[in-house]
Amino acid sequence: MTTVATASAQEPDRYRPPALTGLVDLLSRPVRARPHARALVVGAERVELSYAGLASLADDLARRLTAAGVRPGDPVGLVAANTVEFVVSLLGAARAGAVVAPLDPALPPGQLGARLGAFGARVVLCGPEATAGVPAAWPVRIRVTPGSPCAVTLDTTRAPLGLYGTRTPGLAVDDALILSTAGTMDRARMVPLTHGNVAAAVRVVCATYELGPRDATVAVMPLFHTHGLVAALLATLAGGGCVLLPAGGRFSADTFWDDMRAVGATWFTAVPAIHETLLARSAGDHPAPLAPPLRFARSSSAPLNTATQRALERTLGVPLLSAYGMTEAAHQASSESLPPPGTSKHGSVGRPTGTRIQVVDPSGQACPPGVQGEVWVRGPSVARGYLADPAATAQGFGGGWLRTGDLGHLDADGALFLTGRIRNLIDRAGDQVSPEYVEDVLCGCPAVAEAAVFGVPDERRGYRVGAAVVLREEEDVEPAEIVRYCLDRLAPFEVPEWIQVVPALPHTAKGALDRQAVQLRFAR
Repeated sequence: MTTVATASAQEPDRYRPPALTGLVDLLSRPVRARPHARALVVGAERVELSYAGLASLADDLARRLTAAGVRPGDPVGLVAANTVEFVVSLLGAARAGAVVAPLDPALPPGQLGARLGAFGARVVLCGPEATAGVPAAWPVRIRVTPGSPCAVTLDTTRAPLGLYGTRTPGLAVDDALILSTAGTMDRARMVPLTHGNVAAAVRVVCATYELGPRDATVAVMPLFHTHGLVAALLATLAGGGCVLLPAGGRFSADTFWDDMRAVGATWFTAVPAIHETLLARSAGDHPAPLAPPLRFARSSSAPLNTATQRALERTLGVPLLSAYGMTEAAHQASSESLPPPGTSKHGSVGRPTGTRIQVVDPSGQACPPGVQGEVWVRGPSVARGYLADPAATAQGFGGGWLRTGDLGHLDADGALFLTGRIRNLIDRAGDQVSPEYVEDVLCGCPAVAEAAVFGVPDERRGYRVGAAVVLREEEDVEPAEIVRYCLDRLAPFEVPEWIQVVPALPHTAKGALDRQAVQLRFAR
């Protein structure tokens, strides 16, 4: 009899996550239990905003939106950085019954307008830093100053309702969010998430890391993607903890550790590129182990190489837990768990968290443990499909499963190991090369900080394997030395035939390697 590999989530024994139904009641428990506890620490001045104050601002904005004509089910765009305006707009619009679509404020105006038109935004709310890029919007301003009452200002005179067309068919009565996929290799798609999806996702993150009122974090990742939104912001607030919104609404390595110390951060979550940045800083930038009172750090949204994981754990003195997530699952599908020591499997993204995961072969049959296939995910946080894109929905969803397009295998204990993306595979004379696997090996070279592997067109073999690498500070090695390092660790067909040392690699807004830009820039 053949053994097949599937893995399901296990409920933690000693921790119970907060009960909630979606965005509307996200703050209910902390407002009842600890209304005067700090919910947010805002900007360069690090002004504290309590749970009662945050709920009051959200209610005020909800009333203003309703009075201005926003109705339940209306799609509302939100263009803002990691600021108090983002948080209040998100919660206020949700309390008004709107479906909120956070968008990257750095998008060019044409692309921003196209996305707003694609889902028929009834109106767009924008923060102070985004006003110039979104002229047809309602600016939101939040006054948060020490010793003064907090206040909301909403300017509804700059744009009429319905400017971006009619509401897109396909939205449901329980929808809470419309989020865009990363689009690292193709166009971004719109994912509708219900309040139930959001609630399930938030509870999963809280349960995995046992987040509670004593926890605090810094909002490193952009809040317009699920990594920053669900894991850092919503889960921390639902647990009654505190989120610091950095000056300018964006991550800065120059102020990160000061921010962490100022808020007494117990954890943070980021992409591997940011972990590498923190690791590359001078030793004086790093706090001593457990100062601030870190319990753990977390990595998601891109492959974390084992060398970086071990180095950062040594530097910080706490575990760096690798998690696996995607927009279509409202972020987290699996994660390494908190210690006890010795339970972590480096190279793994842990076991399912609130989901069921199976690895399948091309015929759709479950693979035995250790055998590579496509990763499929199902569970209460998984979206129903893509908005207004039936072809993509049919390709990516079916039978209750999300077909992720990721390659990996489950071990005998149900831990998931990712090995690449199906569409990223490089066909070298019939041999399939996983860029992600080769990148992990390259990053194990002591001189290499980051790597990107790609196919270089070749008339005879289809593609050759190429690589671009960023060296660590004060390292100076020749590409031939890196090739020699790979020869001992890769199959001959996997070894890059062409390596270029570059000062930096392109990344998407959420910090993942931008493979489309890599291909255009280096694959010649």
